[in-house]
Amino acid sequence: MMHLLVISLSAFGVKAGQFILSFSILVILHELGHFLPAKWFGCRVDKFYLFFNPWFSLAKKKIGETEYGLGWIPFGGYVKIAGMVDESMDREQLKAPPQPYEFRSKPAWQRLIIMLGGVTVNVLLALTIFIFITWTWGDEYLPPKNVTYGLAVDSLGRSVGLKDGDIITKVGATPVKDETKATLQILTSEANNITVLRDGQSQQISIPDDLVKSLSKSKGSGFVSIRFPAIVDTFPENSNAQKAGIKKGDRIIGMDSLKTPFFQDFQQAVRQRKNESVNVLVLRGTDSLTIPVNVNNEGMIGIAPVNDLHQLNLTTERKTYTFLESFPAGWHRCW
Repeated sequence: MMHLLVISLSAFGVKAGQFILSFSILVILHELGHFLPAKWFGCRVDKFYLFFNPWFSLAKKKIGETEYGLGWIPFGGYVKIAGMVDESMDREQLKAPPQPYEFRSKPAWQRLIIMLGGVTVNVLLALTIFIFITWTWGDEYLPPKNVTYGLAVDSLGRSVGLKDGDIITKVGATPVKDETKATLQILTSEANNITVLRDGQSQQISIPDDLVKSLSKSKGSGFVSIRFPAIVDTFPENSNAQKAGIKKGDRIIGMDSLKTPFFQDFQQAVRQRKNESVNVLVLRGTDSLTIPVNVNNEGMIGIAPVNDLHQLNLTTERKTYTFLESFPAGWHRCW
């Protein structure tokens, strides 16, 4: 037990260290967005701090007119520019007449650039990250033709006329490239219809005026998802399914007298049986087994299904980009 605790704490320490490092880089770059134009326009910069330092600093050093330091409260950072009321809330400096080196004595356009510098760097950093992600890993997507089992349609999807097994192939006149992002494509387009493949035939479905509003409100949930078989992968702690004898690799195909060939079917059915015992039908190799399992008060039996698309016979495709091609592609992804 002690070994598990040490491993857990070690993993937590690594994650915490990664977060603090990445957060620190973001803060430093953001503050540089204020610092550099301030220096270019002749402002005196009194302090440049990573993290906040009320009462004391963990480290500090004055170079020229600027004190560089490390605070002890890791909630951000700040640049103290003479003649500017900022996070320090130092208003005393404003009682004296403006000095040539102060922020308040500079032209309006220079003050605007200094104030917007941090946000501008954030945007450029995000764009740069997306460009390099695109260049390094390319673009992996699940084309409609590879959606083996079609879509599982929830209440919002059914309300517009979609059915289980449908595949969305177009949003308006624009083909769907990635079925996993079809909902996002509907949200970001101004299309008034979608085209679906149903039983091998194309059909057009009108999009109600309030669908985008409903999708935005629900953050895309309750609409559609990629349908896949319920193959058991892992179990959470105190899993009723594991206690009952269900094993990793079992495929759930039914519950009591109900057929549930896909995970979404089983998930929907078991939610209706909270705090009851159900008979779960599973395939284990070539054997078919019926296993009684207790459903908890949240309508779950305690399984996590395989969700790797390749293991589920849902073949993704990948597009690679040259360095120059990654710029417009990264910009589009970032936007």
